[in-house]
Formats: sequence, C-alpha cells, structure tokens
Amino acid sequence: MGLKDLTLGFIGGGQMAEALIRGLLKSQSTAPERIIVSEPFEPRQKYLTREFPGLKAIFDNCGLVRESDFIVLAVKPQIMKEVLSEISLAVDPTRHLVVSIAAGIPLAFLERFLPEKTRVVRVMPNTAALVLASISAFTGGRYTTAEDLALVEEFLKAFGECLLLPEVYFDAVTGLSGSGPAFVAAFLEALIDGGVKVGLPRPVAEKLALVTLSGTAKLFQETGKNPYEIKSMVTSPGGTTICGLKALAERGFSGSLMAAVEAATERSAELTEKVLKEVSK
Repeated sequence: MGLKDLTLGFIGGGQMAEALIRGLLKSQSTAPERIIVSEPFEPRQKYLTREFPGLKAIFDNCGLVRESDFIVLAVKPQIMKEVLSEISLAVDPTRHLVVSIAAGIPLAFLERFLPEKTRVVRVMPNTAALVLASISAFTGGRYTTAEDLALVEEFLKAFGECLLLPEVYFDAVTGLSGSGPAFVAAFLEALIDGGVKVGLPRPVAEKLALVTLSGTAKLFQETGKNPYEIKSMVTSPGGTTICGLKALAERGFSGSLMAAVEAATERSAELTEKVLKEVSK
C-alpha cells in the first residue's frame, strides 16, 4: 500500500502543514480529496480549502483521526500533550501511523500519551518543502515497522530529500536544517543589502545574490568539491575576494553562524528536556 491509497490527516493547519501539503500536491503524491486538516481557526480553514480545492478542513481532531490512516501532528510543542491526550481514544495502533513534525518532541513522549503499541515516527523537515526542496530527518519508535518507515520515506521524498537518523541527532538537525532556512535568508538579505550599499539597484542586487547563492550550492553538489576548494577557486592572491573574506573574518562571520546553529540546537534540547520531564510525571 502506497501513499496514494491512504487518507492523510493533518492535525494543525499552520505554515509547515501548508508547506507539506503544497509539496505533496505539487509532486502529485496524493490528491487534495485524500487530505483532511483539523484546524481551530476558521479563517485559516477557509484559506486552506480555497488554496487547495478538494481538501477537507474540520474542527474535530478525533473526527480527523477516525477518517485518516496516516496522521501528521503539525501542532506547536507546547500543546502536544493536550492534543495527544485528546486523540488517544480515537487512535487505533493496528490502523494508524502517527507522524510528528513538532520540534523538541521525542518519541518517548509520543508513545507515552498514545495507546500502547502505536506506531510513531518523528520527523524534522524544513520549510523548503514548499518548493519540493526540503531536507528531512526521520526516525521510528519502538513499534514502527520497516514498512512504516518506507511509507514515511515516500511521504518525505514527495517534497525533498530525507535521512533516516538516530533520535540522538535530532536537536542538532533542528538547529542546522530546521532553523537553517532563516539563517540562509538572513545571509541572502545581507548580501543584497551589501550590493545596494555599493551602488547596485535593489532588483539587480537581488538577482545577482540569489543566482550566486543557488549556483554555488549547485557547484558544491555537482562537482563534489568541499567548501574550502570552492572558496579557493574564487580567491586569487591579493584580489577582491580575499579582501572580502578578511572583512568577514574580522567581523566574526564563521563564528556567528556556528553560534546560531548552536543556539538553535540548545533551544531544541531545552524543549526536549522540558517534554521529558512531563513524561516522568
């Protein structure tokens, strides 16, 4: 049985859920009629049904579970316990596969508040799912089968690439690829502003910066060269690039980026620790 044979239920209809739904439909991995979203905010419901004709939006989390086979938990970590407690009576471990995309919520927490032997999978995607270019990490719980993991891999490949990783890496994954699009956007914004500062019209600076960024990523992927080698290809003795790199080094560019990933990772770990304390109560 593949993804197209299942009804997909999203509990939570926020930005990430929208990105995943958009990716699934763009890649034709499912049809909008096979997707149900439970969303408490009525204007958001109307937006989703207008944006994705055929999609069903409801208020009832338990009703969604009963109608779905593949359940995606796309809610904020702060309300996960409440949601799990609510849907636990409706979840059937023999039928339902439950997938969480909430940052900082470990498998132990999901299993603690769902019926015994529920098959759960933890996923950390990023918002590039919107353009079918996400990179997602995923890992399975105690009762998850190889078939379940294959189904989740199919789900994730509908909007990008994925890696099956041990859960111990998930805080770091959150800090790097989960938060990473914001860091890259901040870098791109600064690059554009730099172009404007030296006299380029903003539309020209935006075009130059964006294509430079995407082209460099493609160069890295297709040549197999590491970042140092690519940097060396551009940097000639006494030239413009080495002067720019010196300015970045003097202002702590590399250290700042590493600190950003570290800070995001630490925050994810804090959320995880808080959740684990809830499990132990």
